[in-house]
Amino acid sequence: MIEVSENTKPSYKKPDWLRVKLPTGENYKRVRNLVDKHTLHTICESGNCPNMGECWGRGTATFMILGNICTRSCSFCAVATGKPIGVDQTEPERVADSVKKMGVKHCVITSVDRDDLKDGGSTIWAKTVNAIRKTSPGTTLETLIPDFQANWENLNRVLDTKPEVVSHNVETVKRLTKGVRIQAKYERSLEVIKRIDEFDLVAKSGIMLGLGENQDDIYEAMDDLLAAGCDVLTLGQYLQPTRKHHEVIEFIHPDTFAHYKEIGLVKGFKYVESGPLVRSSYHAERHVIKKHA
Repeated sequence: MIEVSENTKPSYKKPDWLRVKLPTGENYKRVRNLVDKHTLHTICESGNCPNMGECWGRGTATFMILGNICTRSCSFCAVATGKPIGVDQTEPERVADSVKKMGVKHCVITSVDRDDLKDGGSTIWAKTVNAIRKTSPGTTLETLIPDFQANWENLNRVLDTKPEVVSHNVETVKRLTKGVRIQAKYERSLEVIKRIDEFDLVAKSGIMLGLGENQDDIYEAMDDLLAAGCDVLTLGQYLQPTRKHHEVIEFIHPDTFAHYKEIGLVKGFKYVESGPLVRSSYHAERHVIKKHA
């Protein structure tokens, strides 16, 4: 992750509704001790997620595989961009061991983009899911996947493992995609969602608000995602990691997030998670829904 110093920290002041309490609770402390003792790696911790204490307390954790250097340079993301190191073939077993040690009830797996690899990292993705299934058969799984550069064979390799939920974030609205996700394509992301749906798996996507979108943009994105077969939608406030990243154009009030949740449900999403502190994995265990309820 990018190191944030006083010189790079954003200068804005967060509104009161973005302030969070320090994590507490016996289950959080237990997981905290396990993470420290076994030097386990979670994106919850390295990403400084504001919901870490709450999620760990409920037995949910998110792991990032395939290293921490991304081949893409999205303007919103704090993950370092560059040339990744080689693939660690032992990673699937190590992640599975971590999940077991932590007693994770619902596990979210995500990764950097590995456009440098012929398989886009999909082989490690599949091996990781299968390893967790073997060592922790009672744990439900969500895979938060990249677009694999529209290599559908690589995508299918992950979908074949049948995670309970498969997530791919469009991240922002169509109008802003080119400036926010420089190497990604809005239509390609919709195609990923469509193919997840065609596999008869729960399809999930997320959008960050506060990047300069308007209400019509959001409604358009909702309609596009629903048309592609998206079941679950998450909406959260974008926060600028450093001054080098895309600036926060607006802090969205909690009442507006509540309004968008209502609209999303009326439009047809089966589940909508919407709030300033919502991240893609927030309340992820609740997103394990019946596809054809």
